[in-house]
Amino acid sequence: MRTPAGKECPHYHEDFHRGRNIQECRLANQNPESIRWKPTDCKMCQVPEILNANASQYLELKLTIKPKLLGLGRQIEIKASCVKHRIDIEDPYVGCPKCNAERPGLNLFWEALKEDDQE
Repeated sequence: MRTPAGKECPHYHEDFHRGRNIQECRLANQNPESIRWKPTDCKMCQVPEILNANASQYLELKLTIKPKLLGLGRQIEIKASCVKHRIDIEDPYVGCPKCNAERPGLNLFWEALKEDDQE
């Protein structure tokens, strides 16, 4: 569904049908450590970009919204993990290194990129 920031995100939900006024981020609602989500948080959120870059079925994201210093502003923290290998993922855009190693076609792609970088 399209967020207030104009991005497509599967975790965003809104319902304005017949007088309802519901807007929510289901990923933020799943995390009890996160403060209450606001529609303006979608501008800073990187989840849609991460999901565009990495379509792994084993990718699990955890979104935490925290207040900045002295409560002025908000900070969005995204942690990624691999459900299959049960490890934290350092770069969610790239994905799990173990899952990537299991895909031989991806190795050819990485080698081609390294050759271009050396030239």
